[in-house]
Amino acid sequence: MPKSVLTAIVLLLWSLTIAAQQFKTHAVKEGETLESIAKQYRVTPYNILTYNKELKQGEPLRPNTVLVIPLGGQATGVQDTISAPKAAEEAPVQEEPIGYTSHRVRRKETLYSISKRYRITEDDIKRYNRELYAAQLKKGMRLKIPKYRRVRQEETQIDSLNFEQYTVKPKETRWSIAHKYGITIDSLLVLNPELPKTTNYLAEGQQLRLPILAGSSVEEQEVSLYESYTVPPKQTLYSLGREYGIDSQEIVKLNPEIIELGGLKEGMVIRLPKKKDDSGEVNTDNFIFYEVKPGQNVFRLTQNLNITYTELVALNPDLTEGLKAGMVLKLPRDKEGEFEVKNALILDKINLLDSINTSNRPRLLFLLPFRLDRLNLNDTENTKKNLERRNDIKYSLGLYSGALVALDSIAKLGISVDVKTFDNELNLNRTKEILLRENLNGFSAIIGPLDPNSLKEVAVQAANHQVPVIAPIASNSDISLGNVFFSIPSDDILRERILNYAEGIREEQNIIIIADSINKPVEALIVERFPLAKTVTLKENLSVDIEVFSAMLSEEHENWVFVETDNFKIVSSVSSILNSSITEDIKIKMFTTNKNKAFENDVISSSHLSNLNFCYPSVYKEVGNDAFVKQYRQRFGSIPDRYAIRGFDLTYDLLLKLAYKNNLFEASQLIGEIEYTGNKFDYNKDISSGYFNTASYIMQYDTMWIKEVKP
Repeated sequence: MPKSVLTAIVLLLWSLTIAAQQFKTHAVKEGETLESIAKQYRVTPYNILTYNKELKQGEPLRPNTVLVIPLGGQATGVQDTISAPKAAEEAPVQEEPIGYTSHRVRRKETLYSISKRYRITEDDIKRYNRELYAAQLKKGMRLKIPKYRRVRQEETQIDSLNFEQYTVKPKETRWSIAHKYGITIDSLLVLNPELPKTTNYLAEGQQLRLPILAGSSVEEQEVSLYESYTVPPKQTLYSLGREYGIDSQEIVKLNPEIIELGGLKEGMVIRLPKKKDDSGEVNTDNFIFYEVKPGQNVFRLTQNLNITYTELVALNPDLTEGLKAGMVLKLPRDKEGEFEVKNALILDKINLLDSINTSNRPRLLFLLPFRLDRLNLNDTENTKKNLERRNDIKYSLGLYSGALVALDSIAKLGISVDVKTFDNELNLNRTKEILLRENLNGFSAIIGPLDPNSLKEVAVQAANHQVPVIAPIASNSDISLGNVFFSIPSDDILRERILNYAEGIREEQNIIIIADSINKPVEALIVERFPLAKTVTLKENLSVDIEVFSAMLSEEHENWVFVETDNFKIVSSVSSILNSSITEDIKIKMFTTNKNKAFENDVISSSHLSNLNFCYPSVYKEVGNDAFVKQYRQRFGSIPDRYAIRGFDLTYDLLLKLAYKNNLFEASQLIGEIEYTGNKFDYNKDISSGYFNTASYIMQYDTMWIKEVKP
């Protein structure tokens, strides 16, 4: 990495946090203490001491002293003198929202009127719209309104005669169960508040509370279900009850969210009883599901889902009563169309660039081992040696330099991002020290650290505040926390990708496998996919018996040779033998399911790999002179390496999703695969061990170029 890049990054590391900081003044009143003022502004006493050097820890405050109060972040670089246990005792208990509502400020509205409308406090509004601490409320401003589960105890009691315990069956999802019962996802969550908000996963055998009509159950009489109903203007419980011939209290019992939201609201989607015929098992083996969005019409929906109206009604009889927001529609599992399916749910195509909400203001925390303690910029030779010798420094600086360009790019789109950056020095104790000082509540995401021990520590503490942690390392870690996003696909995911590709294009090719002793399990996986594959046993010197191997080659069909090893000597020897075996009659194509460092050694002949059309799965692709490369060269005066490209793509993807939802958990459920400069991202939730990026490439050598293969 050029010294110009290193110098620029080091200077930015020291200045970035201060540049993002906002402040407020406070005149000390009689009887106020450092702790009470800190609690009032939701900062720590240490934060106030950092910006008011005249104050001394433990000394009383003098009335009328004007203090500078930091807002939206804390200072960095100095050890906090407040102990973690004491800070925890002093921190006010804050109820966590169950979700958020967007509100556009109208003419003559005030914080007081808005707070009364949503039955929250003015502080609640300011807490999630931090710009209001320094700016006045203005017409047209978009506010993020928190929703709390504030229901009186007597109103939340469930009448066992109207609800039943439902046992989740294999392959069932929230959408399939909602469809079966004719309810919305919102109602399902209200009835089962213990369901996690960060994942849609349901375990087989899990117990759910679901509604029934008197004398019926899904198990006994599945025709007794419900229909979705969108509340029109001026609708009341009394008039709705008369229209459907049921008591208004029955409507409330069937829709607990009515109480939670303070009565019927225009546009609310509720469920009402209706008999319908729904035969057949409704699960992910047979169906995929689509949740109807507000404002959609049947014509556009049938076009998007590639299905006729008649076919759609046959599967979803409720449609005869009209299309309503919140309805869960089912389609055959094998249905094809211009849509993406994720966890059995059809995703709407979302253009993130067109879906940005400029009122969202993400807060990012970078925790990477820059090892500034080991770099001396005045000693050029020593700095170069450290960069060449230490991959952690090279990766961190590359990743962060790309991230800085991503921050520039998102700023041009009108999104303001608060950033804090720390050097954790690849040290668990240093990481714990940083976490003691920092209040993680309010951060949109944390990027890093690199070492597994520090990553686990950060993930555990961030989970307490429902903050996602983006892991730049590979996903074959033992970390099993639901808030970790592993940005690099695992070896297993990449292996599955290349085997699926090979299986999909195979006709009558002759398959041969060359694997060393360590990779015998991989050999078994390939044989499982291709039972007629031949296997080659390596000799003691890790070479191939040429006569034995030549006898396995076919002249009638192309030969596919899978090479599975971590030893560069084997790769060099085998690729040379394969290359020399190519004739007019013998065609050979070389594969691997894991292109590790053994395939990148300098002794490996690129011309041999090109002649063999070497094909492999990859996390990234080669990049040309695109907009990012030009931006990077303009800022740092050099061409970005692989790490810088990944840093840009990872950070830009994260920021676009946060600009769309400012909740990565929600955004990842709604957004499928997206490709950037040299990387793809498609995060899928595992049962208990976080989110995994499953997007990857198939790459192939072709006439001395490495090209992407698009199946």
